Amino acid sequence: MPTETPRTDGALAALARFCYRSRRLVLSAWIVGVIALAFVGFGFGADPDNDFTGGDSGSAQAQSLIEKHFPEQQGDTLTLAIKAEKGIDDPATRQKIEKLVADLDASPFTGPVTSPYQDEKLVTDDRRIARTTIPLTDQDVKKTDVKPLVMLVKDASGDGVTLGLGGDKAEKAETPPQGPAESVGVLAAAVILFIAFGSLVAMGLPIVTALMAILGGIALIKIVGHIVPSPDFTVLVAALIGLGVGIDYALFIVTRYREGLEAGDDPETATVTAITTAGHAVLFAGTTVVIALLGLIAMGQRLMTGVAIGASLTVLVTMIAALTLLPAFLGFTGYKINSLRLPRRTPRGQRTDGAPTPQRRTPAERWAGAVQKKPLLAAVLAGAGLLVLALPALSMKLSLPDASVQPRDRSSYTSYEIVSEGFGPGYGAPLIFATEVGSQGADLSPVIEAVRKTEGIAHVTEPRVSKDQKAATFMAFPTTGFQDPATADLVHELRDDVLPQAAAGAKVHIGGPNAGAIDFSEETSSRLPWMVAIVILMSLILLVALVRSVTIALQAAVMNLLSIGAAYGVLVAVVQWGWLGSALGFPTEMSVTTWVPMMMFPLLFGLSMDYEVFLISRVREEFERTGDTRTAVTQGLARTAKVITAAAAIMVAVFTTSLLGSDVAIKQIGLGMAVAVFIDATVIRMILVPAVMELCGNANWWMPGRKTPKTTPAPQPGVAEEELKV
Repeated sequence: MPTETPRTDGALAALARFCYRSRRLVLSAWIVGVIALAFVGFGFGADPDNDFTGGDSGSAQAQSLIEKHFPEQQGDTLTLAIKAEKGIDDPATRQKIEKLVADLDASPFTGPVTSPYQDEKLVTDDRRIARTTIPLTDQDVKKTDVKPLVMLVKDASGDGVTLGLGGDKAEKAETPPQGPAESVGVLAAAVILFIAFGSLVAMGLPIVTALMAILGGIALIKIVGHIVPSPDFTVLVAALIGLGVGIDYALFIVTRYREGLEAGDDPETATVTAITTAGHAVLFAGTTVVIALLGLIAMGQRLMTGVAIGASLTVLVTMIAALTLLPAFLGFTGYKINSLRLPRRTPRGQRTDGAPTPQRRTPAERWAGAVQKKPLLAAVLAGAGLLVLALPALSMKLSLPDASVQPRDRSSYTSYEIVSEGFGPGYGAPLIFATEVGSQGADLSPVIEAVRKTEGIAHVTEPRVSKDQKAATFMAFPTTGFQDPATADLVHELRDDVLPQAAAGAKVHIGGPNAGAIDFSEETSSRLPWMVAIVILMSLILLVALVRSVTIALQAAVMNLLSIGAAYGVLVAVVQWGWLGSALGFPTEMSVTTWVPMMMFPLLFGLSMDYEVFLISRVREEFERTGDTRTAVTQGLARTAKVITAAAAIMVAVFTTSLLGSDVAIKQIGLGMAVAVFIDATVIRMILVPAVMELCGNANWWMPGRKTPKTTPAPQPGVAEEELKV
């Protein structure tokens, strides 16, 4: 097959030529730039912000009142839970508990700690279980400061006394870093690249390019965090996405570069060809991912805007690296791109004596031909299978993870278990009521009494009035836990019925972590359709501009929705229903983390468009050469099958390694992304795309205002023109 002649006068060609010829300058600029960004970002970057409250929700308004009128309550709290087999009044047990309370009280990061021996309300009637609250002196206490407190409690357990330290800061303090997850992902990518390329040099270029870009991208996230704050999971998500797309983008360009060398081009010409063809697709694909991620801004949530911008920056940096740093690397490697090769079989089409032998159709060509023979059957079976996988998504429940879904060896889970046994599961999910009062205070007894009588409330505290006498708060503990849907129903009942009747016109807001998580989940569900619509619309516009076909763009949108729906369904089945959950590292059945499906959609839509761009742009090239859709699909699939398979395998490997970590939310998004990419690279690209394009025929290339191209007779299948080499 003749190699298409790339433009040599375009902006991409000029960029590729400059980076190739000025490779020392480009490489030096990248090294200095990344080091400078890392120094500033990791040394002076903003700390993560995990406060998902905001907007005009009830929990946000309650939080605003508390911040304004109760500044002394701004620090987080920890909960010490105690369970003693002989009761807490046993002399040895009491000595142990009092020493632990004294040690916790002596920490520079804690406020005064009340001993359970000083307040009978902190002890159960049988005197076997007790609890106490440990205030933290500063809202910005780091988890490294809390970690010694967690270890202190763990070390004190034993001899018939079980102790646990709970609270958000305690959970984060004892949650280990992802550990080897990213390293395992890089190693898996290296193995796949080595198998695909058969060369250590060709294997190393995509990995080095991606790692440099990710380092710069993460540093940028921390710097931009001073302007647009983002939660702590942003860096992990950005690293996963950056590693996946960074290696993939470089993979496509290196593949095209090697094809150019094998076609007889010199290294500079091969570099220009690679950037103006595969690099052009990378530019569109990366832009699509960035725009899809920025669709998160439509959610109107402060922290998700931070996630969108942070992850977009990482993808943007990886795209720029693929188009500038990689050509510089290619300038250094030149013809040595295939050095340190893996022994290969003699290529097809060449005998050991050098004489040519008849070529056979590649497996991808034969597969495409088989699908095109019965396209309707293939499309119906594949579509039905994806719809079946998507069915569980209809029962998806959203929530934020709490101590009840943490691994069973965590101190925070031990604290939750003890408190739930002694005081009820609702003590880990308190509701905080806040209201403005007059200068002389207000009588909240009707409100408190109405809340106390509400079914589902276990206990209500006495009210506290602020020092300025302008606001009051009290707490109520539900009988159900943080993850229980009944707790959300209780919050709605209190807001819709109980408080309006009892407050006599006053505005009483319900806040706290529990109500905040409920509001966040419901706000996410209500705004998700807007984000979906914006992401689809912007991605369609870009794809139409690239492939110059409305039909193919619509096909891509529908197929991407099918693959994302299937990924949602698998995620619900594993995480929420518990199918294979324990085998994949999930401690128990749990709700899907609220931000996971919201984050998955733009990411997956953008990544799916990546493969669509790489495949369809090649199909378009073949159609313009032959004028026949069937031949174009067959040849386009044949020439991209191996590289898309390798790219998808890298993505799946990178996302799957998140299951090795300990953060249940990161594990969820990693699982969902891995499933979606696998489905996209197999069912979508190998079955639905050729089947649907065969069914649409000439209509594939419909564009308003342009005549549909005439189809020329398809060549008879026989000898393949060129074997795809990766």
